[in-house]
Amino acid sequence: MDFLGIDIGSRTIATVVLDDKGTIRTAAIMDSGPRPLERAREMVGDVHSFRQAVATGYGRHGARAGFATGLITEIKAHALGARHLFPSCRTVLDIGGQDSKVIRLDERGRVEDFIMNDRCAAGTGKFLEVMARGLGLSLKEIVAAASTSGQELTLNSMCTVFAESEVVSLLAAGKPVGAVARAVLNSICDRTQNLLARAGIEPPVVFTGGVAAVPGLPAYFSRRMGLKRMGLPDLQVPDNPQLVGALGAALFGMTMPE
Repeated sequence: MDFLGIDIGSRTIATVVLDDKGTIRTAAIMDSGPRPLERAREMVGDVHSFRQAVATGYGRHGARAGFATGLITEIKAHALGARHLFPSCRTVLDIGGQDSKVIRLDERGRVEDFIMNDRCAAGTGKFLEVMARGLGLSLKEIVAAASTSGQELTLNSMCTVFAESEVVSLLAAGKPVGAVARAVLNSICDRTQNLLARAGIEPPVVFTGGVAAVPGLPAYFSRRMGLKRMGLPDLQVPDNPQLVGALGAALFGMTMPE
C-alpha cells in the first residue's frame, strides 16, 4: 500500500503519493476553493487504500478529524521534502499564499530554527497577486516587465491595501509599468532577504511554495539579494515547489508505525 501526503494551504491543495520505496506515484495540485476540506477529501478518494495519509498545512487539523491518519507541521514537512530533493539543503525559504517562512536545518537535516511572517500578507503570494492585478499583468509578465526596466522606484508601503493604492498612483503619475513592477518585486525580495538574515542564511537555500513557481522569480531574487557577490549559490528550486510540503508529509508517513 502507498503513502499519501496532503498539504492543505490557503490557496492550493497539493497531494503526493509515494510507494513503499519512496518513489512518487502520483502528484496533484488544485485550488483550495471556498470549501478546502471538502475538496481535499475529494482529492484523497478512498483513504483506506493508503497505508498512511498524513496532512500538513492550514487545514491539517480539519483533515485529521475527517480522514487523515497523521499530522505534521508545515515546518517539518517542508524540511523533510526539501532535504529529500536536495540532500545538502541547510535552509528552506517557503513563500506561500498567506505566509512566508525560513527554516534552518542542521547537518543531519533536522529543524534547527525557523522564523515566520504570518501577521499580514506582505511579501506573500497573495500580495504578489494583488500587485500584478493592479499592474494589469500576469505573474509571469510581472517578472519579465521588471527585468527589462532599469529605473529604480521605491514602494513605501508593504500593507497590501496601501501598496495597491501606491501602485495605482505611480501608474497614474506616468511611471512606466516595468519600473513599478520592479519596485513591487524589489519590495518583496528585500523583505524576504530580511527574513533570511534574521534566521541566518546557511547555504544551500531551497526555495519552496507557490511564489517559487513563478517563472523567472527565483533567479530575480538571487540577483537582487546578491548571493553570488556573497559567495553563495543561487536559490535552489524543485521542479514543482508547490509539492514540497505534501512530499514531506508522505515521507513522514513512511516513518509512522502501522
